[in-house]
Amino acid sequence: MVATMVDEGVAENPSNNNWYVIHTKPRQEQRALTNLAQQGYQCYLPMITLEKLGRGRLNVVEEPLFPRYLFICLDNSRHGQNWAPIRSTIGVSGLVTFGSTPAKIDAGLIALLQAQQAGLATAPERLFHQGEVLRVVDGPFAGLEAVYQMQSGDNRAMVFIELMGKVAQMQIAPANLRKTA
Repeated sequence: MVATMVDEGVAENPSNNNWYVIHTKPRQEQRALTNLAQQGYQCYLPMITLEKLGRGRLNVVEEPLFPRYLFICLDNSRHGQNWAPIRSTIGVSGLVTFGSTPAKIDAGLIALLQAQQAGLATAPERLFHQGEVLRVVDGPFAGLEAVYQMQSGDNRAMVFIELMGKVAQMQIAPANLRKTA
C-alpha cells in the first residue's frame, strides 16, 4: 500500500487542527489532492497496489484505499485557514458532514493508516490466492471449477482441474478465470 500525502509530518496534530474527510468526484482523488495542496492544505490519500484484469491481461494498478475519499487536516480556530475554497476545488464534491457538522477523524487513525502502509511491502495485492476455487469462463474447459495454485509467467495461472476423476494441472489465462461466490 502506498500513500500520497502533502506536507511531511502529517500525523502531527497541533491543538486546533483536526482531520476531516473530503468526498471527491468519481476517480478524481489525485486531482483533488493536487488542487488542495496547491491551495496550501495538508492532505493525505492512502493508496493500495493490486492486480486487476484489464483487456484480458493481469495489470498491476495503484488505487485509492478509500475510493472517492481523502483526508484533510484543517485548523478549526478563528485564525485558521479559510475552509470555503475546499468546496469549489476541482475534483472535490464536498466535505463529508453529519448535518452541518464536518465529519472529524481521529488523528490516531491517520497515524495508524500511515504506520500500516509503511510496514507493508510494495508487492501488489494478488487477484487470486493459492487454494482458491475458481470457475473457468472461457475456452475448452469453460464451466469447470479450478483450484488456483500460482501465477505462471506473465499471463498464465497454474490451476488444478478435475477431469474424468483425475486431477490435471493446467495453465490458463487469468482472464478466463472468475472467483466463485
